[in-house]
Amino acid sequence: MSIYDFKVKTRDGKEISLEDYKGKVILIVNTATGCGFTPQYDELQGIYDEYKDKGLEILDFPCNQFGEQAPGSDEEIHSFCTGRFGITFPQFAKVNVIGESAIPLFKWLSENSKFEGFGMSPMGLMMNGVVKKMDKDYKSNGAVKWNFTKFLIDRDGNLVARFEPTASMKKLKEDIEKVI
Repeated sequence: MSIYDFKVKTRDGKEISLEDYKGKVILIVNTATGCGFTPQYDELQGIYDEYKDKGLEILDFPCNQFGEQAPGSDEEIHSFCTGRFGITFPQFAKVNVIGESAIPLFKWLSENSKFEGFGMSPMGLMMNGVVKKMDKDYKSNGAVKWNFTKFLIDRDGNLVARFEPTASMKKLKEDIEKVI
């Protein structure tokens, strides 16, 4: 199975195949509008502006599973993101990324990557405590832990890297540059 075998729903409810992105470098992100990591939209848009003409696509999947931080409708979320952060990359219908109700794409991403840790920064240490309350075994499974987890896919559809929400955006850019 490859990334191109999955279908996802657009904000307006249409089903599209990720095969539409074949030959592109893809960054898949689960997001939320009311999260402490929401300002990452600014950095993601900057990365998109810098690399979209070289073949990068950022695919944004809003998710309300972590702290109910994306409670709005798909249209409300999109209006917020375009109005506040000026995002221009594709934003899809709100999805679940963990548990039985997770969409197949995120089940596959979780099964084919491992948790990279939150690091030792104050935010990373705080995230360890928050996530441990939800999943005592969180360090040893690949499930998405929080909003703004990122998955980097190369031009051949291979999952090449995973970035937790606390990961350095500089490191993310370096890895994008390796596959762009």
